[in-house]
Amino acid sequence: MNTFVDQIKIEVHAGKGGNGMVAFRREKYVPNGGPAGGDGGRGGSIILKVDEGLRTLMDFRYHRIFKAKNGGNGMNKQMTGPSADDTVIAVPQGTTVRDLDTGEIIGDLVEKGQELVVARGGRGGRGNIHFASAKNPAPEIAENGEPGEDHYLELELKMLADVGLIGFPSVGKSTLLSVVTGAKPKIAAYEFTTLVPNLGMVMLPDGRDFAMADMPGLIEGAAKGVGLGLKFLRHIERTRVLLHLVDMSSEDPEQAIQRYRQINHELANYDPELLKRPQIVVATKMDMPNAAENLEHFKKELAADQTLDQTPRVFPISAVTHQGVQRLMQLTADLLDKTPAFDSESHDEKLVAEYKAAAPEKETQDFTITKDEDGTWVLGGAKLLRLFDMTDLTHEQSQLRFARQLRTMGVDDALRVKGIKDGDLVRIKKFVFEFVQ
Repeated sequence: MNTFVDQIKIEVHAGKGGNGMVAFRREKYVPNGGPAGGDGGRGGSIILKVDEGLRTLMDFRYHRIFKAKNGGNGMNKQMTGPSADDTVIAVPQGTTVRDLDTGEIIGDLVEKGQELVVARGGRGGRGNIHFASAKNPAPEIAENGEPGEDHYLELELKMLADVGLIGFPSVGKSTLLSVVTGAKPKIAAYEFTTLVPNLGMVMLPDGRDFAMADMPGLIEGAAKGVGLGLKFLRHIERTRVLLHLVDMSSEDPEQAIQRYRQINHELANYDPELLKRPQIVVATKMDMPNAAENLEHFKKELAADQTLDQTPRVFPISAVTHQGVQRLMQLTADLLDKTPAFDSESHDEKLVAEYKAAAPEKETQDFTITKDEDGTWVLGGAKLLRLFDMTDLTHEQSQLRFARQLRTMGVDDALRVKGIKDGDLVRIKKFVFEFVQ
């Protein structure tokens, strides 16, 4: 069986920029040549790109960590190191990307060939040619490359279809799709045959066409995740027109109206906006013995339903004998021509709020100060650690420059307020130094 994967978590790690170089011109007959260290190259970014040939996120089940290459180091004679190639990851059309650390929706990949940079590569560190001055014409200062971005993402696939087939399991959705499109879904006479959405293109004689998706069947409680639940509901968010299929072959005449109401109830529980979509009620299996009587009963119940703003039109078909199928497709195309793309911004805002509530607090301070059990002061914080990572500690002048940067940020004063004493040890990552007043 083909396994459908429509939600997956991945890690992306962009490449680090190359280190800048400390170097000097050394040429015969050229005294005091001056600094000549080149800059590092840019690290590779990680880019998601829509691939029309993909239909699922299956490939990510076995490959969830993506790392781009680092940029090349700067070279002598002011030569810049080579930049790394970007890592491009193919995703199916209809993929929504969320940052798990912040809860933000950072991209919605719906256009053919659309690209989204999800982790930017670090810039290359500057060579010592950038630090020359009148006071220091031969600086031994260079920057390390900037670290690339690291992100933990969730990819969620919502199929892109103009028309969605909804209804209880085994009402004939897969059969109708196979008749009107080139799709070949698995069809059998038992419930939950369709475990994954199937997509096909409907081509009409007048030249019009549209994408139709056969959605997995619903049961009571789907909006709360029961059965195929949310996996089903997630995929109808992008559809513009819904064909609500109702089975007329049951021996119980009440079954059709009960199931019709139940499907709409689940849609309303998931997102009330879904009920505002144009919906055509399709009476299926009209070639069966009880179908005509059940259809009349179904229409009477709809007409007597006081909760409906207007009684929907019921369109009878038989996918097996092709009765009414072509006319239904033409009616659906006419409705599509009058229906604009659905605005799902309000629903996306709700999702962002839910993800933000569940997302952990992310460190945003310039620097933090804590104290270890052994009495060592520990410095952290996003800005401070970035400066530290970009400092070339192998040269004394670079170390002194980093000390000045900490003083400018207010780290020295903050340590004194915390009660640091002369000679206390201070640690940044694995680098330990002695505090001097």
